[in-house]
Amino acid sequence: MRKTLKILHTLSSCGLIGGLFAYAVLLLNEPLEPVAYAEMRGYVASISNLVLIPSLGIALVSGLLAMMVHRAFLEPRWVWAKAALGILMFKGVLTIVGAKADHAANLAQDIVAGTATRADIETALAYEWWTLWTVLAISAANVVLGVWRPLLKRRSAIRSNKSTDAHATP
Repeated sequence: MRKTLKILHTLSSCGLIGGLFAYAVLLLNEPLEPVAYAEMRGYVASISNLVLIPSLGIALVSGLLAMMVHRAFLEPRWVWAKAALGILMFKGVLTIVGAKADHAANLAQDIVAGTATRADIETALAYEWWTLWTVLAISAANVVLGVWRPLLKRRSAIRSNKSTDAHATP
């Protein structure tokens, strides 16, 4: 069960980061004509709905289940830091990245219909980029924590370890 959860967690994390990069690549290659832009926004919304959100859900659930199945994961602080970052990613992807992708797709349709301007999209796009980079940074931090697994001791525990080491005889 532990290995299955680890494989699910790893694969879904790959899907999440890959989806975020695909999202960024589409935004980097944004076409200027309104119809092509609306089509590109539809692809971004599809990536959000079909790749990012399911990958995030699987990563979050498999990580929490791994903590329950493998009791040793309940004590290390890096696991709790990773869980907290996972919740931040959940919020970022669900409420911001997914919503921004859908909102920008709707704005692109409005531009095609002539009821919105390119300036409306530029404002939405600036927030979208900021959020995308933030979620990518949180994703990278989660990967680093999962691979590095630092101790993340309290300062008082570190001080007591240093004072014990200083008083130890060689």
